[in-house]
Amino acid sequence: MNTKPKSLSRKQRALEILARLQRLYPDATCSLTYSTPVQLLVATILSAQCTDERVNKVTPELFSRFPDAASLASADLTELENLVRSTGFYRNKAKNIQAACQMIVHEFDSVVPHQMEQLLKLPGVARKTANVVLAHGYGINAGVTVDTHVKRLSQRLGLSEHPDPIRIEKDLMALLPQPDWENWSIRLIYHGRAICKARSPICVACELADICPSANQPLVSE
Repeated sequence: MNTKPKSLSRKQRALEILARLQRLYPDATCSLTYSTPVQLLVATILSAQCTDERVNKVTPELFSRFPDAASLASADLTELENLVRSTGFYRNKAKNIQAACQMIVHEFDSVVPHQMEQLLKLPGVARKTANVVLAHGYGINAGVTVDTHVKRLSQRLGLSEHPDPIRIEKDLMALLPQPDWENWSIRLIYHGRAICKARSPICVACELADICPSANQPLVSE
C-alpha cells in the first residue's frame, strides 16, 4: 500500500502499520530476561523509568539470590534495595516487589495471578505491568501495553490524541485485533528504539513514513 495518511481511516492505518511492523520485526519478543511469571513481574516492575538492558544486568544476581515469590517476600529489604539500586527509584521498587510477592504468597498460593483484576491489586502493578505479565507469562492478551515508546508513536501515527496511557490503550484496543495487541506493543517498541526516537526520529529511513501524519514534521512537545 502506497497511500497518503488522509486517505486512510484510523483503523485502516492501524492495520497497515501492524502488517508492516510484522514484516519489519518478525522475531520481536519481550526484551526482559526471566524464567517464571514472578520473575517477569519483578523484571517489569524494575523496568519502570529504566532500560530493559539495565534490568537484564541486574536480574541474574537478583534471581540467583531470590528466585521465587517466597524468597523475595522474606528477603532482607536492604539487600533487595542494593541488588536493584542501579535501576533507579530502587527503594520504592524494592518495597513494591517485596509487598507484591508477600501478597502472591499469602493470597494467591505463591502463584502470580493470571487475571487483570487480581494483578492490579499487587503493589507496584498498573495496567502496563499487568499486560506484560499476562501476555508473556500466560499468553493472555488482556490489553495493549503502553510504555513511553507506544505512547509516543501512537500519537505521532495519529492513532490517539490522548496523553493518558489508559485512554491510549482503549483507543488501540478498538483499532487492533485482540490476538495482536501485545505483538503490536513489542514491535512498536522496537521501532521506537530504532527509528522513531523521541528527539530525533529518522523519518527518511522509516517504513511507515508514507502513512504517518507526523513524518518530516517539526517535533511538538510530547
